[in-house]
Amino acid sequence: MGNRLKDKSALVLGVAPGNIGEAIAQRYAEHGARVVIAGRRAEAVAASAARLGVDGLVCDITSQADIDALLEQSVARLERLDIGVNATGWGLLKPFAEHCREDLEAMSAIQFIGPFQFFQALLRHMTSGGSIIQISSVTATIMFDHHAAYMGTKAGMDHVVRCVAHEFGGQGIRANSIAPGGVADAPMSAGGLANPTVAALYQREIPLGRSGVSADVADAALWLASDESRFVTGQVIHVSGGQTLRRNPSIGEIFEAFGVPASSPT
Repeated sequence: MGNRLKDKSALVLGVAPGNIGEAIAQRYAEHGARVVIAGRRAEAVAASAARLGVDGLVCDITSQADIDALLEQSVARLERLDIGVNATGWGLLKPFAEHCREDLEAMSAIQFIGPFQFFQALLRHMTSGGSIIQISSVTATIMFDHHAAYMGTKAGMDHVVRCVAHEFGGQGIRANSIAPGGVADAPMSAGGLANPTVAALYQREIPLGRSGVSADVADAALWLASDESRFVTGQVIHVSGGQTLRRNPSIGEIFEAFGVPASSPT
C-alpha cells in the first residue's frame, strides 16, 4: 500500500478477472487513487469491481455511444479524471493469407478505431492534464507468426499515442504505451505459457530469464500514472525482460511443443 496516486482519479478500460487491466486497477487503488473500471462483459466487470472495491461500468470499446456514456458516468463518479488506461485487446491468431475482411474490420474496431475514439473522449474530459496509457504488445516491435492484424493495429496505436503526446503536451497531457511480452498469469497468453516447453522457449529469448506477470505491467502503469514520470511522454515502455533484444519463438517451435504438426491450422 502507498500514496503515489493520492488525490488522483483513474479510469481503466478492458478489465476482467485476472487480466492485466484488473492488475493495473488494483495497483492504482492500492496507491490511493479513486478508480472506475470498465469492460465489455457485465458479469466480469462486476466480479472485478467487487474484488477491488471500486465502481464498475459496462463499455464495448467498439461503440462510440458506449465510450461517450462511460466517460460521462466516470467523471460524474470521480469528479475529475487524471489517468486513463486502455487495456482492451483481441489476440487473434490466424495465418496472414486467411484473414478475411470481417477479421480485419473486427480487429480494427477493437484495437484501432475504438482506442482512438476512447482517447478522444478522454481528452475532452482531462481538462487539467493527466496521463493516458495504451497497453500495447512486444509484438508491435518483434515478429510473431499468424498475428499480423493484432500486431499491426497495436503498432498503429503506438504511433497514435505519439500523436496525442505531440499535440496535447501543451495542455499537460502525457501519453505513453506499455508493451508487455507474454504475461504468464493473464488470460491472453497464460494458456500457452502454462506449457513448460513453451515457457522454456520464451525464457530462452528473454535476457532476464523468466516470463512476465501482470504485476510487472501494473508497476509500469503505476509509474506512468504518477508524478514520478512527469517528464515522460510519447514513449513505448517495454515490459518484456528485454525480449526485443532477441525474438519470439517461431510458430513451428510452439506447435512442436504441443505435439501439433506445423502445417496444422491454428
